[in-house]
Amino acid sequence: MPVVVVESPAKAKTINKYLGSDYTVLASYGHVRDLPPKDGSVDPEHDFAMKWEIGVDARKHVKAIADALADDPDLILATDPDREGEAISWHLEEALRKRRALKKDTPVSRVVFNAITKTAVSEAMKNPRDIDAPLVEAYLARRALDYLVGFNLSPVLWRKLPGAKSAGRVQSVCLRLIVEREMEIEAFNPREYWSVKARLSTPRGQEFEARLTTLAGDKLDKYAIANETQAEMAVQAITSRDLSVTSVEAKPASRNPSAPFMTSTLQQEASRKFGMGARQCMSAAQRLYEAGHITYMRTDGIDMAPEAVMAARDAITARYGADYVPKSPRMYKNKAKNAQEAHECIRPTEMTRDAAALKLSDGDQRKLYDLIWKRTLACQMAAAKLERTTVDIGSADGQVGLRATGQVMLFDGFLKVYEEGRDDEGRDDDDKRLPQIMQGEPTEKRGVTPEQHFTQPPPRYTEATLVKRMEELGIGRPSTYASVIGTIQDREYVRKEQNRLIPEDKGRIVTVFLMNFFRRYVEYDFTADLEDQLDAVSAGKADYKEVLARFWRDFSAAIAETSELRISEVLDVLDDALAPQLYPPREDGGDPRTCPLCGTGQLHLKTSRSGGFVGCNNYPECRYTRPLGGDEGQGDRILGVDQGDEISLRSGRFGPYVQRGEATEDNKKPPRASLPKGWSPDDMNLEKALMLLSLPREIGPHPEDGEPVEAGIGRYGPYVKHGRLYANIKEVDDVFTIGMNRAVEELAKKAASRGRGRAAAAPLKELGEHPDGGDMNVMDGRYGPYVKWGKINATLPKGTEPADVTPESAIELVNEKAAKKGTKGKAPAKKAATGKGATKTTAKKPAAKKTATGKKSAS
Repeated sequence: MPVVVVESPAKAKTINKYLGSDYTVLASYGHVRDLPPKDGSVDPEHDFAMKWEIGVDARKHVKAIADALADDPDLILATDPDREGEAISWHLEEALRKRRALKKDTPVSRVVFNAITKTAVSEAMKNPRDIDAPLVEAYLARRALDYLVGFNLSPVLWRKLPGAKSAGRVQSVCLRLIVEREMEIEAFNPREYWSVKARLSTPRGQEFEARLTTLAGDKLDKYAIANETQAEMAVQAITSRDLSVTSVEAKPASRNPSAPFMTSTLQQEASRKFGMGARQCMSAAQRLYEAGHITYMRTDGIDMAPEAVMAARDAITARYGADYVPKSPRMYKNKAKNAQEAHECIRPTEMTRDAAALKLSDGDQRKLYDLIWKRTLACQMAAAKLERTTVDIGSADGQVGLRATGQVMLFDGFLKVYEEGRDDEGRDDDDKRLPQIMQGEPTEKRGVTPEQHFTQPPPRYTEATLVKRMEELGIGRPSTYASVIGTIQDREYVRKEQNRLIPEDKGRIVTVFLMNFFRRYVEYDFTADLEDQLDAVSAGKADYKEVLARFWRDFSAAIAETSELRISEVLDVLDDALAPQLYPPREDGGDPRTCPLCGTGQLHLKTSRSGGFVGCNNYPECRYTRPLGGDEGQGDRILGVDQGDEISLRSGRFGPYVQRGEATEDNKKPPRASLPKGWSPDDMNLEKALMLLSLPREIGPHPEDGEPVEAGIGRYGPYVKHGRLYANIKEVDDVFTIGMNRAVEELAKKAASRGRGRAAAAPLKELGEHPDGGDMNVMDGRYGPYVKWGKINATLPKGTEPADVTPESAIELVNEKAAKKGTKGKAPAKKAATGKGATKTTAKKPAAKKTATGKKSAS
C-alpha cells in the first residue's frame, strides 16, 4: 500500500476518510529539516552550499515514515500546494534517501489539491507529478537570503545597539513602515477649518440638513472657512437671506460586490470585523482548510473554479431567490505577479453549508468561516441598486448656496448577505434619506450651525492596513505576512494597543540605525525588486544562485564597513538623525538639548538592553532620563518638599514616576514609585506623590494571627498581602482606603480559590483529544497561559497567544514537558489511538510506539 505523507495529523485525518484502507497516511508535522543556527550553514564561498539538519523533534517522524516504507515502497508526497509545501516534500525525499529508506527504483510522486474534499483528493491521486524544482529553488533562495541577512546583520545590531534582538530581510522593512508612520504623526501640525450646516424645512414641515457649498458667489473648498470669525460671517450670510430649492436631481446608481478572498484581503477583513491579528486569522483558516471546509488559505488568486461558481449561484437561488443571481456569472481575474502564489480564491468547499450547518465549536473558526461563506456568495450575487439624490438650495442673489445629499436603497442585492468593512471610520452623509423636496419651493431655516474641525494625522497601522500597504509596495507574500508581523511583535519592536501597531523605542532605534548604515536593505523598492527576482526563480526564469550572488556581493561589503564603528559613533549619528523628534523647539526659545533637571548638562541619545532613551551627559551627578517619545510638558518638575526632601515628577524609560530627593554617593537609589495605570502626570501633586511613596501601606494586624496586612501596587496591579498570600483588588484608589474587614474578605476569597473545594476553572481554549487519550485545554495560570493534559502542564512560549495554539503545537508542548519529567501525562482511560503521528487507514500495521510531535511552519 502506498505511503501518503501530509504536514499535520488533522489533514491526515481528513484525507484518511477519502482514501480508504488502500493507503497508509502519515504526518510529517511540518518541516523536517532546517539550517542549523550557526556559522557556515550557508557558505557563499562554495556556491552557497547549504547544510541541513533534521530537527530533534522531526527525527521520530522521519523514522516513522521510513519504517512504513520498508513494507510500502511507494511514496506519495501530498503536502500543501505552495512553495513551503513543495519544500517540505523535497526535504522529506532528500532525508529519506540519505537514510536509504528510498531505493533508486522506489516510486516517489507529488500530488497537490487546493481543497481537501473527496473529489479534489481523488482527482489529485489520478494526476501525480514530480517535485517542482523551480519552486524548491525559490524556497532555497528565500531561506538562504533570510539566513544571510539574519545571521550577519543581527550580530551587528547586538554589538552596536544593546537590547536589539534581530533584523530580517522583510521584517525590518515592515518595521520601518510602522516607525515612519509614527514619526509622521509626531511631526503633524493640525490645520483648523470650519464647516457650516443648516437645518431646513420643506413647506410640509419635513426637516433635512444641508451644508454650505457657495459663499459670496464662490464655490467653497474644504479649507475655505479658516477660522471662527469667517464661520460666523458665513452663518450671518445664510440667516439674512431667504432660501429656496434651485434644483433636485435623482440618479440611479449601483454597487457591485467585492472579489472573493485571497490571503491579504481575508486578513484585512478579519482584522476590521473581528480585531483578529494576521497570525490568529491564519491559524483559524489553517484548521478550516485541514478539516476540508475551505480551499487553501495562502493564495494571491481571486479566480474561482467554474464548478464552484455554479454551486454558488445555485445556493443563492435556493436561499434568496432568482432575483439575487445575475444573468451571467461574475468572473474575477488574478492580479498576482507570481503564478505560483495564485491558487484559487479562498472559498467554502460546499456552498450550501453556512457556519450554523458546520456546527463549529471553535469561535475563531466559526466567525472566519461565516465571513468566507458570506463573501463568496456575495461575490456571485446581483448588484445593489440605489437612487442618489442631490438637492441644491440657494438665495435669490446667488451669494449663498447649500447642498443636501441622500440615497435610497431600491434593491439590496449582495448587501443582503455581506458588506465589506472599511479602514476609515467616517460616516458617509450620502447614506441619509431625504424627504420629498420639490424644485422652486421655499425652505424655512430651523437652525444654522458652524462646526470647528482640525485636520487629523495619518492613523497608526492596524495589522489589516499594514498588510494592505505591504501588498501595495510588493513587500512579502501571502505565506509571510502573518509571520513577519508576528515577529516584530515577538521581538518587542512593536506593541499592539486597541488593534493599532505602535513602535517601541528599541524598534525606532533599530530602524534609524538600519536607515543610516544599511539604507539600501530597508528600501521599499529594493525589497520589492528582490521579491520579484524570487518570483522569477519560482517561475523557472532566473537562477537562484545568481540572485544570491548579486545580493551577497553588496551586502557583505556593507557589513564589513560597519564592523569598525564604535558604539559612541553610532549613537552620535542616530542622535543627529532623531534630533527633530527627540529635541523639538521649546516654547521659551531655549536650547532644547539643555537638561531640564540640572540645567547645565546636555541631553543625548543613549541605549540600554531595554531600548533607547534620552539622558543627561552629567551622569552620574544628574540622573535625568526620559523615553524617546517623552513629552517634557507632562513632567520633570518639583512637586514640593517633604521632610526636607524635594519630591519630583520625572519621565523614565518605563514611564513617569515620582522620586524623593536626589541620588548621592550614600543613597544611590532614592525612593521611587511609578505612576499607576490611569494616573495622568498632568494631575500629579505633592499629596498624590507622597501617597505613592508611602506604599506598601500597613492596614493593621490580621485578626487571626496578628501578622501585618499590607496594601500596595505591584507588577500585576493593586493588591492586599498577608504573609505569602496576595489578593488582587480592582481599583488603584482602594490601596489607600481599604480597611481591615474588606482586606480580610479579599484574602479569604483568594485562599478559598486555591483550596480543593473550588470549581474547575474554565479553559481559555479547548483543543480536543490527545492521540494518547485525554482532553487538552489552554488554561489561565498564575504565571501565564499553559496547555493542560492530564497531569502535564506546559507553559506557552513567550509571545504565543492562547487563540494561536493549535492541537499540533499543543501535542508538541505537552510531549516535550512529559519527556523532561520522564513521565507520561495521565489521561483518562480509553482505547489507544492507532498511531501517534500517523493516521492509519489499514489495520494490518502495528501502531507507532511514540507520540509524534512537531508543527508546520507558518511561512
